[in-house]
Amino acid sequence: MEIGIDSFAATIPNPATGLTVPPADRMETLLAEVETADRVGLDVFGIGEHHRKEFLDSAPAIILAAAAARTKRIRLASAVTVLSAADPVRVFQDFATIDLISKGRAEIVVGRGSFGEAYPLYGFAMNDYDSLFVEKLDLLLKLREETNVTWRGRFRPALTGQGVYPRPHQAKLPIWLGVGGTPQSFARAGSLGLPLMIAIIGGSFDRFRPLVDLYREAGDRAGHAPETLKVGIHAMGFVGDSDQSAADAFFPGWAHMSTEIGRERGWSTATRAQFDTMRGPHGAFLIGNPQTVRDKILAADKALGGISRITFQMSSAMLETEAMQRSIELLGSEVSPAVKAALAKAPHYG
Repeated sequence: MEIGIDSFAATIPNPATGLTVPPADRMETLLAEVETADRVGLDVFGIGEHHRKEFLDSAPAIILAAAAARTKRIRLASAVTVLSAADPVRVFQDFATIDLISKGRAEIVVGRGSFGEAYPLYGFAMNDYDSLFVEKLDLLLKLREETNVTWRGRFRPALTGQGVYPRPHQAKLPIWLGVGGTPQSFARAGSLGLPLMIAIIGGSFDRFRPLVDLYREAGDRAGHAPETLKVGIHAMGFVGDSDQSAADAFFPGWAHMSTEIGRERGWSTATRAQFDTMRGPHGAFLIGNPQTVRDKILAADKALGGISRITFQMSSAMLETEAMQRSIELLGSEVSPAVKAALAKAPHYG
């Protein structure tokens, strides 16, 4: 199992002062987090894509390129690229360039996005939310396979054999399909034989098992080898020296983000009781000391019949700079080796 971190480059006001970290300072700490993740042996670091005042990740490829120049081993991914509102040619070129800078460490996780701001910003209609994604994914996959592509669609000018450059360092640039909870999306990923990245930001892990089974069944029907049908999880997570210190560092930022975004969606104010339930034994938050987090990762792996990658969304704790660095160090030096050692001895789940 690969273990890593996803960041949305969040900028959250300090609850005590109401002040927000200057954007340039926040970007500096974000790149320092990637460097630490690389140093302590984590497998992957992802940067999200949002077009809102709370986040600095509207151009994830640029952040990843900066990270590529500062790191040596860690894989660098989007989390996710909002493909429906992007030009697949530009997406491919951006990530091929990152792949060259990093000498073969770039990956793309594509999705439709959990927010809608990108669509009007780039001149697309939300009514075309899924049609845009299907068409643009088709083109992106063709660009991965062919340098000179002939292609025609509804939302983008046709390609008539033009060359798309540069080509990546890797023979086949990895492309994951990022999904929420829509059965159609799980089935689509399986039919295409693409690795699956599931955003699980609430509830429990086991409630996603029927959807993961649907993904694997669709992949099997389409003739894809089981080993190509990888399942990844993106989840809220944070590691501390104790369960209490981890919870106390993560909660304020999580509560602020959940309440502010939830207000737009008609949700109630986030509470500590909700948070404590989600970090409990049956919740999907991977928050606690190294042993607690190890055990919850192994439980998630069992619940979903085996997972290939898990990434921690911990950027809502960004106010606690020292705690963030400590969390990354604990995740790489203690949690990841313990999980991998346990899985080496465990039976295959199926």
